[in-house]
Amino acid sequence: MAGPLEGIRVTDLTRILAGPYCTMMLADMGADVIKIENPVGGDDTRAWGPPFLNGVSTYYLSINRNKRSLTLNLKHARGKEILAGIIRRSDVVVENFRPGTLEKLGFPWEEIHRLNPRTVFTSVSGFGQTGPRAAEPGFDIVAQGEGGLMSITGEPDGPPTKVGASIADIVAGMLAAQGTVLALLAREKSGVGQRVDVALLDGQVALLAYHANNYFATCKTSPRRGNRHPSITPYETYRCKDGYFNLGVATDALWRCFCDTMGLGDIAADLRFAANADRVRNREALEEILNPFFAAREVGPTIETIQKAGIPCGPINDVAQVFSDPQVLAREMAVEVDPPLAGPTKVTGVPIKMSANPGDIRLPPPSLGQHTDEILGNLLGLSAAERKEVREQGAV
Repeated sequence: MAGPLEGIRVTDLTRILAGPYCTMMLADMGADVIKIENPVGGDDTRAWGPPFLNGVSTYYLSINRNKRSLTLNLKHARGKEILAGIIRRSDVVVENFRPGTLEKLGFPWEEIHRLNPRTVFTSVSGFGQTGPRAAEPGFDIVAQGEGGLMSITGEPDGPPTKVGASIADIVAGMLAAQGTVLALLAREKSGVGQRVDVALLDGQVALLAYHANNYFATCKTSPRRGNRHPSITPYETYRCKDGYFNLGVATDALWRCFCDTMGLGDIAADLRFAANADRVRNREALEEILNPFFAAREVGPTIETIQKAGIPCGPINDVAQVFSDPQVLAREMAVEVDPPLAGPTKVTGVPIKMSANPGDIRLPPPSLGQHTDEILGNLLGLSAAERKEVREQGAV
């Protein structure tokens, strides 16, 4: 079955992570994504490693499936003509240059809108296209710090800690994909495209969610709590004698069930722990009971007992354990691909499941310029002689 974005063409001017994650999500859902890369080196992540797989960066492989690669010199006059021709035939343009860069190359939003009034133009940047810091470069770790996420991540007596994954980039990529699809939906009503402006910083601020509203209500900032939840307990990581596990007792009904299941009926009757608000106020007293209780037990049997009672809990898996988990495999979250040069490997699967128009991994991550002739010939109608000429001119 065709993906929901089949028939949508995307001009992809992105590199690194946030932008390519956005265009990968669009490509997974059926869009024809033309990844435009610098003829010298291409996407920066092609050189990011180790590890490499037969000389190909595994970082690059992780976020560039379902795309076609075209090398294009955007500083060359003929290269600009080719880009303009592709934009005229595209529904979406996505870029994550530093604000102002495309303008210098001759492709501001106004020019893109003139070339194709129906085009959706999505920009991803560190700080957005407006505001006093719009022109500054932005990277994931900077956004995690400035957006407040690092201030609430880590142990209470430890330093501010970034999330292990590049969450500022990935969230921005997801938001950019969502914004692009929303703009395409709006185009169905208006007939014209619009600009979508996504900032890494904005995404991190949005992730604060209830932490932000706690501050708005109390004027107090959230401290680092390790794996403890500020408003629910027990809802955290516990240590057993052979490892760790996560427990999520998020309601009073689950609390009573948990106590009955684990033979802790005496604390269920303790007024200090009767309701969630009581447990949060008396968190330290509760931890003095639960910490040694779990420390005397093994992870596996403990999880099995709790899960059988219908209480959310689970192990702390490493990446190898994730990709041997039967549920992960059943959900097709590890998919075989065969990229040029790199050879057979796996990538993560499509996380959005749809019954009628599912996403799919149709193409492996492309080699640099793999589809240049195909795109120039089939999309723009350049003859073999014309393709040879633009190569000799250094435009591609």
